[in-house]
Amino acid sequence: MTTTPIAAVDLFASALHIHPDGDVTATERRMTGGDTGAWQIATFHVETDADVHADHWEMHPEAEEAVCCLAGGVRLHLRPVEPGGAGEPGESGEAGEAETVVRLTAGTAAIVPRGRWHRLELDSPSDLMSITLRTGTRLEPRTGAH
Repeated sequence: MTTTPIAAVDLFASALHIHPDGDVTATERRMTGGDTGAWQIATFHVETDADVHADHWEMHPEAEEAVCCLAGGVRLHLRPVEPGGAGEPGESGEAGEAETVVRLTAGTAAIVPRGRWHRLELDSPSDLMSITLRTGTRLEPRTGAH
């Protein structure tokens, strides 16, 4: 039986890591890397596009990501898929293929496929939640990509 005291966790200051053995810990939020095998639940209050690194693409090679809009509004941009895979940084999809844009409003979510490059832009200040396995997460500047 565990003797760890139960306390409230500020989800806007910490992330929850769900480990394969069933343990859940509150830890520092990270954009890349993270505990091997631990899923991260992170909640953010964002005011500007800079708060969601709108100038960068992000990709999670090990798992899908649930991007959840709790309040406000955001646009989720997905890079075109390369024939035969998600593509490498800097590559575009087929000639003329456009980004997919999913508009999220309060209380909605989208599932980003494993290995799919994506980024966010705000419609208004928002509260967002991200749920993913961050192992191997990569960021790439948007400049020169699309």
